Amino acid sequence: MKKRSLNSHTILLMITVLLFIGLYAAGCAMYGDKGFTKLQTFLDILRNNAGLICIACGMTCVMLTGGIDISVGSLVAMDCMILAVGMEYKHLSPSVLIPLVLVIGLLFGMLQGFLIGYLEIQPFIVTMAGMFFARGMTAMICKDQVSITNPNWFVDLSQVKVYMPFNIGAVVNKRGKLMVPYVDVTVLVALLVVIIVFLLLRYMRVGRAMYAVGGSQQSAALMGLNVKRTKMITYMLSSLLCSVGGICYCMNTMCGTTTQALGLEMKAISSAVIGGTLLTGGVGNVFGSFVGVLINGTIASIVGFNGKLNSAWPNVVSAILLFFFIMLQAIFARIRERRQS
Repeated sequence: MKKRSLNSHTILLMITVLLFIGLYAAGCAMYGDKGFTKLQTFLDILRNNAGLICIACGMTCVMLTGGIDISVGSLVAMDCMILAVGMEYKHLSPSVLIPLVLVIGLLFGMLQGFLIGYLEIQPFIVTMAGMFFARGMTAMICKDQVSITNPNWFVDLSQVKVYMPFNIGAVVNKRGKLMVPYVDVTVLVALLVVIIVFLLLRYMRVGRAMYAVGGSQQSAALMGLNVKRTKMITYMLSSLLCSVGGICYCMNTMCGTTTQALGLEMKAISSAVIGGTLLTGGVGNVFGSFVGVLINGTIASIVGFNGKLNSAWPNVVSAILLFFFIMLQAIFARIRERRQS
């Protein structure tokens, strides 16, 4: 039997997983006495990045087609402001506002997808315009910070704690009280998004079409795939998942501001790249992007546990890791070209 050799994507994914394990182990070694080894610490990383996980899944789909979407942070800010102003000032039900936010995200992605797919405008230009538009609309809706305080089921749901079954990871605090680890509802939503997008990319035709378009648009067209429609669907999916992430983000922060989610698009892109998604398209998966989010979250958690480091260090370290993985992608691409030649 012939042994299957590891391809470059598998190697990149293995490096990503090992990097996360190494970073988390380093955090446990340095701050184990401060509680870093507790299961709740890991669950808090998931809770703090639930919205980003959803957005990174959508960004992965876009990057698989060879595109980019830098409007996601502004769209999240607009979603949060719509939810906050709608519930706090207009006294609208979350049952009305949440579908509204999802529809806005879908239409937002449809417009961007049409401009990119059918009119063949560069994704960076289109999504940059979308970024300015969404951020401007956020300020037009309200310039002030709006906190969600009016009682409704959205507020109640944000306070729900889903405890680990069978008291897994439970510890007894200094007062002798049993502390059972828990997650918020947003974490369950984020994990469900990861599973759905993973199945979509792996088993559904539209997912395979995204890989094909990112690998080679000409080859995809010769195979009978509708490249323009695939791109449009991809950006619609990205913005829809961004709105889902925006709802999770709002549920965690319980407010809306004009400066909310600044730089979130860069975090989503870096998580996808660190997770093994190629910038040129055609290679990647949401599991790698999920681990990429965990890596960025672990870095932020380590800095938080230290308490003395500058809060800008997570961005610096993430930038270094991003550069490192881009270099790895370039090296593997050069090796593949030499083998083919």
